[in-house]
Amino acid sequence: MPNDPMAEIKASFFIECDELLESLQDALTEIEEGAHDGETINIVFRAVHSIKGGAGAFGLEALVAFAHRYETVMDEVRSGRFEVSVEAVKLFFQAADLLADEVHAARDSQPEPEGAEACLKALEALLGTDRLAEAETDDAPPDFQPMGLSLDLAADFDIDQTPPDAHVLHFKPHADLYASGNEPLYLLRALADLGPLETEVDFSAIPPLDAIDPEAAYLSWTLRLDRTLDEAAIRDVFDFVEDVCDLEFGSRENPLDSFGDVTSLLQFDAGTSGNDENAPAGFGAPLAAPPPEPTPDPDPPSPPSRAGEANEPDRAGMPPMTPPTPATGTPAADPGATVRVDLERIDRLVNLVGELVINQAMLAQSVTEAGLPPNSPVMTGLEAFMMLTRDIQDSVMMIRAQPVKPLFQRMARIVREASSAVGKEVKLRTEGEATEVDKTVIERLADPLTHMIRNAVDHGLEPTETRVAAGKPREGVITLCAQHRSGRVVIEVTDDGGGINRKKVFAKAVEKGLVPADSHLSDSEIDNLLFLPGFSTADQVSALSGRGVGMDVVKSSIQALGGRIAITSEPGKGTCFSISLPLTLAVLDGMVVNVANETLVVPLSSILETATLTSEDIRVLGPETHVIHLRGAFVPLYDLGAELGYRAPKSNYEGGIVLLTAQENGDRSALVVDAILEQRQVVIKGLQQSYGHIPGVAAATILGDGQIALILDPADLVDNASGRTGSRDLTLAG
Repeated sequence: MPNDPMAEIKASFFIECDELLESLQDALTEIEEGAHDGETINIVFRAVHSIKGGAGAFGLEALVAFAHRYETVMDEVRSGRFEVSVEAVKLFFQAADLLADEVHAARDSQPEPEGAEACLKALEALLGTDRLAEAETDDAPPDFQPMGLSLDLAADFDIDQTPPDAHVLHFKPHADLYASGNEPLYLLRALADLGPLETEVDFSAIPPLDAIDPEAAYLSWTLRLDRTLDEAAIRDVFDFVEDVCDLEFGSRENPLDSFGDVTSLLQFDAGTSGNDENAPAGFGAPLAAPPPEPTPDPDPPSPPSRAGEANEPDRAGMPPMTPPTPATGTPAADPGATVRVDLERIDRLVNLVGELVINQAMLAQSVTEAGLPPNSPVMTGLEAFMMLTRDIQDSVMMIRAQPVKPLFQRMARIVREASSAVGKEVKLRTEGEATEVDKTVIERLADPLTHMIRNAVDHGLEPTETRVAAGKPREGVITLCAQHRSGRVVIEVTDDGGGINRKKVFAKAVEKGLVPADSHLSDSEIDNLLFLPGFSTADQVSALSGRGVGMDVVKSSIQALGGRIAITSEPGKGTCFSISLPLTLAVLDGMVVNVANETLVVPLSSILETATLTSEDIRVLGPETHVIHLRGAFVPLYDLGAELGYRAPKSNYEGGIVLLTAQENGDRSALVVDAILEQRQVVIKGLQQSYGHIPGVAAATILGDGQIALILDPADLVDNASGRTGSRDLTLAG
């Protein structure tokens, strides 16, 4: 048994915190863009409040303290007593970043992050000390002053006047709700945010003053909301207190049927003491065992009342801490159920699927060698098995796929911190946040993107005065975009700065001895000098850059993922760094080819077409270089066997087979192979850890006959190719 029985529950809480922090960042971004509506501000408030409530349940005092003060400020904003300004939004973002740091510090048992107190004081100073004190007073529990009068509360809550299309629920906190730091007032406010809310408080359980236990819970509430609201959204409000309270819904036909005698429920007993009926309500206790479910009326049919449930089907898939959203007239369809699974289990499943693919290929190889007829039962069954294997593989890959949105949100923080460090006004725009990529790829992209974002802020964007003088907006814009293209995922980091100063780059490269002074380099070649180790154009070493470490690390990290990076820049308009990555690091579709008796695999996504060469197709371009003429265009020819060192260039390419490939920038190339064997799905086996980066080779795989084959990277192969397709004494037709 684990030492901490709460470890699993606490781990779930921190996962839910990540979801809340994501919704918090989204809402703050909308506020920054001018959306100051009540619902957007409520999302911010509810996210902070939910984190505070959960943290209180686990005794995370530092996190509770920070979230409480942040929550108090946001409560002032949503009440309309504080007008949101540009400076306030910046502080809200800073507080959200520090709240994330507080969550991670609590999760990893680390010290409280620096700057938290300073940020909160800046927020409170912006709000005003007097107003903040008033807000804290408003949130304090009401003073209890016994009253010796009898209140007929049921008179104001007429059963006959309760419409049949209303949600009616009874809420009774336990003492543990208050002990965990929760407040009924905030829960009632959250319910009111969903729609019109009617409340009735029951004082009947309050004993005489001399018998009151200050740590007990005596009050309960009967609440009524519009039936058009999604019940799951209502239950979400109580997610963090569902185990420390009683929560019971009425039936659809008669919302109060399940409460029994409502008059006795609401009647204030003589001889007891109570508060003013308008006193604020307080929430905050764990749910008790659910009461028995009422039997539904068989005619007409209706769903049974569900009391105190935690994981009913209509709630499945709803993140427990996700802030509720208002209904839009008709109940929203319940989302599909979701299950959180440890990543190691998924990785093991991926590995097993890889082995399944290899065994399926071996079985297919054995059946083919046996010479069975195509229509035999074995061949038919094998084809069905191959289709099933593909479906399983696709499904497992979908499990690992995740949207890049959380990664992009992390980059937003990098932009804020970097722009503050260099004194520039910078805004981050994101596109394609829903683009899904393998989780492993996302995790390993964080560091390269961080370097690129900082480089764009420090080097790419001009100082504010320079931008204004050039007629540009004061605020620089960095665009982070993700999209699927040709079976790969492409992520672009674009700035609207001054572009690459190629003269300065070339001069720095000569000064550092990276290139000869008499070199004649194209614009693209000069741009790629930025990726050389130790290269930097910074005149001074700053907190962000200047030490010559960064872009070379970026390129190495991208290559380790089987990807490529390219630069395009236009003076005065900006620079774009484009990263091309495989969708997954597990399985790919490939073309199996033979070159000099070696079996190789070329990714199918990089092949445009195949062709057989004729003498009319081939053109001589110098003594050792040739191109092919293809539909009015000339494409460079590369001898794959010669480039990989398997043999010398051929003496004649007439009748040879070529694979026409394309790179992300549109450049095409023709790779000469000896034969095309088949198209096959192959399992990727990395070589980086054992052999490092091999030019032109992305990975390896195991074929059906047990043979190991290299998986090529055509773009990297072309970038490092010699281009020799002949010798000086070679004569060729055409």
